[in-house]
Amino acid sequence: MDMLCADNTLLLRPFEESDLKEFARYRANPEVARFQSWDENYTLRDATTLFQAMDYSRFTEPGLWFQIAIVRRVSGELLGDLALHFLPQQQVEIGFTLAPESQHRGVARHALRILLPHLFSKYDIHRVSALTDPRNLPAQKLLEALHFRREAHYIKSLYFKGSWVDEYRYALLREEFLITESIR
Repeated sequence: MDMLCADNTLLLRPFEESDLKEFARYRANPEVARFQSWDENYTLRDATTLFQAMDYSRFTEPGLWFQIAIVRRVSGELLGDLALHFLPQQQVEIGFTLAPESQHRGVARHALRILLPHLFSKYDIHRVSALTDPRNLPAQKLLEALHFRREAHYIKSLYFKGSWVDEYRYALLREEFLITESIR
């Protein structure tokens, strides 16, 4: 798999070894790690281990997670990444992480606007979902701007970084996506 999808400004592609130093740098930032499953002690070794565990030839296999690089098309600069967790019955859970200098600039929204039609059409995905911490307002705003619906509020459902926290579950069905795209 050379490229997942792209437009004139962004390229979404599998990670390359040359991405790992930058990937580890932004994952080690305490603000980036705050609502993520890793902590600010993220190292190049952690990035390398994750990279070596991914087999992109098994892309879309239920139960597997894949990191997709968000890259500026012209410069090749790594701006962040998307996480895709393929689930049974044509479902995908997504996550998104941006380098601090790429945040609040519409990069995640742009990347997801490229990714979602690709998932729904090329891979015939039925439903895309995301979990987020209720304190992560930018993630909520992003998902809602993309017409994801908040389906659930799980109360103290996850023991996370030393305390019990709530989670919001968001989802978007293929038919909902097609309706919102047709009126855009």
